Amino acid sequence: MRVFVAGGTGALGRRLVPQLVAHGHEVTATTRSASKAGELQALGARPVVVDGLDGIAVGRAVAEAQPDAIVHQMTALAAAADLRRFDRWFATTNELRTTGTRHLLAAARASGVEKVVAQSYIGWNNSRTGGPVKTEDDPLDPEPTAAQRESMAAIRYLEKAVVDAPLTGIVLRYGNFYGPGASESMVELVRARKMPIVGKGTGVWSFIHLDDAATATVAAVERGSAGVYNVVDDDPAPVAEWLPHLAAAVGAKPPMRLPVWLARAAAGEVVVRWMTEGRGASNEKAKRELGWRPAWTSWRDGFRHGLADTVEARG
Repeated sequence: MRVFVAGGTGALGRRLVPQLVAHGHEVTATTRSASKAGELQALGARPVVVDGLDGIAVGRAVAEAQPDAIVHQMTALAAAADLRRFDRWFATTNELRTTGTRHLLAAARASGVEKVVAQSYIGWNNSRTGGPVKTEDDPLDPEPTAAQRESMAAIRYLEKAVVDAPLTGIVLRYGNFYGPGASESMVELVRARKMPIVGKGTGVWSFIHLDDAATATVAAVERGSAGVYNVVDDDPAPVAEWLPHLAAAVGAKPPMRLPVWLARAAAGEVVVRWMTEGRGASNEKAKRELGWRPAWTSWRDGFRHGLADTVEARG
């Protein structure tokens, strides 16, 4: 197939492009930076320098590539996380999830593209009521924090636009990424003991190694049917369980503990909710319908053996 990867130099794009090439696909991949074109070429793709928010440029790039499928992996996060001002931190990514998605879908229609696979997310946006693990049929949180309303709206927009498009529209809700290129900031916080367990640490998180996210994306491109799929490992777990394990895996001291009231004052409501009320996600649909299995079935092994480049780089 001819595959157009929008956002080929992101953390996931760098793992995805070589896998698509290894499967025999002809890949065109985009970057906003001309300095990164050589990186894409080295990965086996034909590089295109384009701003995903420039509709005319996106339409031209897709028309020239004439792809069978488009993979939307465009994100743009600042280096330093700002959970208190979450929407400001995610502002450009939110624009890529709305305006950028609209440009890609318009280009797909104009060029007769048959399939669009788009990156979404599952984690803090899960409904915080009911059981600890949610499926694709469960609703997203109807009442996000004030700091995350724009980000939630952008996710909802992307998912509806892609699934409702007059083509095969697939949304992949990736869990929390880890692995080389995605874990550096988290490992640094854990080593500095700046990532505490809040309250009893009852918030449930789902993780996915970047390489497993890439294999799921390839499966969606090759044989996925329209719809939404959770792309997570087999082991959703509460913060009180996975965070000490991560600390041990990277040679850090055990995480500190903070009462809810102090964490709310120090870090804000986003952190408190995520650490105490979060819900995990089930990957049964992706395994069943995409014929996909994560190589790292649990973060337990992944944190110990799948962070190698990150740990070595920061060691």
